[in-house]
Amino acid sequence: MYRFSVLMPAYNEARHLRENILETKNVMDTLGESYEIIVVDDCSQDRSAEILRETARNLPEVKPLCLDRNQGKGRALREAFRAAQGELIFFLDADLDLHPRQFKVLLQILQDQHADVVIGSKRHPQTVSNYPWRRRIVSMVYFWMVKLLFGLPIKDTQTGIKLFRREVLERTFHQVLVKKYAFDLELLVLAHHVGFRIAEAPVVVDYKTKFGHIGPRDIFNIGWDTLAVWYRLYLRRYYRLEKIRRP
Repeated sequence: MYRFSVLMPAYNEARHLRENILETKNVMDTLGESYEIIVVDDCSQDRSAEILRETARNLPEVKPLCLDRNQGKGRALREAFRAAQGELIFFLDADLDLHPRQFKVLLQILQDQHADVVIGSKRHPQTVSNYPWRRRIVSMVYFWMVKLLFGLPIKDTQTGIKLFRREVLERTFHQVLVKKYAFDLELLVLAHHVGFRIAEAPVVVDYKTKFGHIGPRDIFNIGWDTLAVWYRLYLRRYYRLEKIRRP
């Protein structure tokens, strides 16, 4: 059993994957506790899988996991969690637009606010980001959609750096059905309805790669996945959610 597990989904990240794994390892070394870094290659079309295996060969803390077909970030993280042994679980995108040095901020908030989940938030007032204005508009619309549908006490569900106590994922992850667009939302909705405390942390976003274009199809898919979560939760009563008992 480790103190920390870092789950890093990667897709077509060959250009900087080795560098980002080593940078994440350097940050984890400064925390002074046992850890593992599980990097999941989601059936990349470049040399990501090969580079991942080469990088992990001489690094016992790095555990490579290569999927046989691409099914999205949600599935990649679920597979990584099945292999994880940490008490505290970090999610971190392999492109490192959100640097792992921010783990310490999330850990401090977890402790100070007695939270079960801490998520990075681009909408936090202390966040530093040059987020493109088109993305800001989409993010704002989506925030209000999520607020109206689910009443979540948070302002951003999609930022790629998060921290979970292991119990949260053990109770919820196996029920998550969304594999791509609204995966983060579904996981946080389930955690909230079970009764776990969710806190937000400011982030510093350093865009190493140019943002991809969000087209009408992407917006439609995000909306469709989000409505599907609402349908399963409130109409179909699909999820088997056992509320936690607080002292």
